[in-house]
Amino acid sequence: MKRKLVAALVCRNQGSRLFGKPLQNLDIEAEYCILDNIIQCLQSISCIDEIILGISEGIENEIFKRYAEKYHLKYIVGDQNDVLSRLIQCGNAGEATDIFRTTTESPFLFFDPVESLWDQHVKEKADATFLDNIIDGCGFEIISLVALEESHKKGENRHRSELCTLYIRENADNYHIIREYPPSEMVRRDLRLTVDNPEDLIVCRNAYMALKSYAPRIPINLIVNFLDLNPFLIQLITPYTEQGYSLMYK
Repeated sequence: MKRKLVAALVCRNQGSRLFGKPLQNLDIEAEYCILDNIIQCLQSISCIDEIILGISEGIENEIFKRYAEKYHLKYIVGDQNDVLSRLIQCGNAGEATDIFRTTTESPFLFFDPVESLWDQHVKEKADATFLDNIIDGCGFEIISLVALEESHKKGENRHRSELCTLYIRENADNYHIIREYPPSEMVRRDLRLTVDNPEDLIVCRNAYMALKSYAPRIPINLIVNFLDLNPFLIQLITPYTEQGYSLMYK
């Protein structure tokens, strides 16, 4: 059976530190937000057959339906806390065999290896392919829908949270997993390119404005070079890097 890769983007606006993270503008004047850049980048990757929004229940999340309509995308609406179920619903809506997962508060994807890793994932009939140890916010996961469904059935509530692949990672001996790692210049525990705090947004917004001529496919190495030339931006996110990396891949 031919495998079909669907990018499932789980969306919600609730957030105690920063409300509406996916809709925060990278370019204020152009009203171009994080979710815009993510969707347009994913649309440029040929192996991704479809993009579907997995919207959380709640009136504050109704705006994501308009984003789906703007980009002519399907969407589902599901449980706020059961993120894993929303991924599965997206897969079913797109008749997917596999899910491409990246987070909707992280504007800059390391897109370079996606197609080659998908080819390897299919060739080896993998259950999951993980790009790990990269700058926080730039990684991705490819997971078979069957493995996600099994995770939901056999796992606990913590496995159904935003840590959607935790069950697979904790039971790695039961799955065929491909693990990929980035070039050494992208292993930077002093950097993060995900928006969870106002300071994160300042950093991502500055990086985008400096490099927006490359958008939506802004090379991560250029962002790293830009931040190294502007250490005051790195200092803004220093209080959040240790905790952020401690929660990754857990």
